[in-house]
Amino acid sequence: MAHKPQNINIKNKRAFFEYEILERFVAGIQLAGTEIKSIRNGKASLVDSFCRFTNNELYVVNMNISEYDFGNINNHEARRDRKLLLSKKELQKLQKKIKESGLSIIPLKMFINDRGLCKIEIALAKGKKTYDKRESLKSKDAKRDIDRAMKH
Repeated sequence: MAHKPQNINIKNKRAFFEYEILERFVAGIQLAGTEIKSIRNGKASLVDSFCRFTNNELYVVNMNISEYDFGNINNHEARRDRKLLLSKKELQKLQKKIKESGLSIIPLKMFINDRGLCKIEIALAKGKKTYDKRESLKSKDAKRDIDRAMKH
């Protein structure tokens, strides 16, 4: 069955403001039947979501996938924990980094790949302090001013 390419790209915009991204991974995600339909309709949100280990398995917590409009009594729960699918080697590496240095794992974006599968890009990240956030805002403003000056 050929899949038509879909332009689903759900981003966690706050992640780049709140965290300093150190390393990125792409993981599969275990979904129920109606969840993938809602994602294909663009009805998902990564805001306030994070990842945590439970029994040596990585789960994304607090991710909102709205209930499917045409679902019946078998519709999914909107904010359940969803298992991420990574290799054992990647899981061990992430677990080790989190324990030793107090880093966080946060979802950056969710997308549908060319084979029609839902993937989620997660990142090993370090929380920014308030003054770091101010610095990133200043550099962003300066870059915007430079770009405006170049156009005129």
